[in-house]
Amino acid sequence: MKILVVEDDDPLREAIVSLLQEENYLTDEAATGDEGLYLAQQGIYDLLILDIMLPEISGLDIVRKVRAADDAVPILLLTARDSVSDKVCGLETGADDYLVKPFAIQELLARIKALIRRRGTMANDGKISYGGVTIDSKVHDGYVNKQSLGLTTKEYELLEFLILNKEQILTREQIFDRVWGFESETTISVVDLYIHYLRKKMAPSGHDSMLRTVRGAGFMFKEN
Repeated sequence: MKILVVEDDDPLREAIVSLLQEENYLTDEAATGDEGLYLAQQGIYDLLILDIMLPEISGLDIVRKVRAADDAVPILLLTARDSVSDKVCGLETGADDYLVKPFAIQELLARIKALIRRRGTMANDGKISYGGVTIDSKVHDGYVNKQSLGLTTKEYELLEFLILNKEQILTREQIFDRVWGFESETTISVVDLYIHYLRKKMAPSGHDSMLRTVRGAGFMFKEN
């Protein structure tokens, strides 16, 4: 799972990111609204955590632009405001939940897990299944017919991203940014290499055919 945290309070943002990393979430962070919007629009995150009051553009503006692009990614708003009108405005704009500062760490984690489950992607045990393929976020491995695929870290992250976005076309750029990151020193050709690795591990069961190449567009994970 990959989460974007957009918060201009440096100590708070760093604390949230550190907490999420301890919980084995992949994270990106931004301190301004413009940078946060740019990252949010890449379509590579499973959850957005947005402060409402941000430099340049607000968290609410980010929500509006993300939803205008028909992106249904779960969004959790953070704010020091606690009036009913502010909460209603945030939710009506398109956010999924609202957390008032200061908040307890346990409550933040509970809200995150609830939003991810609500999206219909992950069971309480951390497993996701589709078309006979199961991934387990607790051990970072994939299974076909209960047999381990023996995935490496990057192979797992690739399969997780494909399953979370099943039946949707993912471009090479989206996959590269999600799995390797914007600052990676490798090249985008690594995507095709790892698609090959993943197909090879799924081939004995015949499930490699689910990983489809969409000519001129990218890749799609779709049940036969």
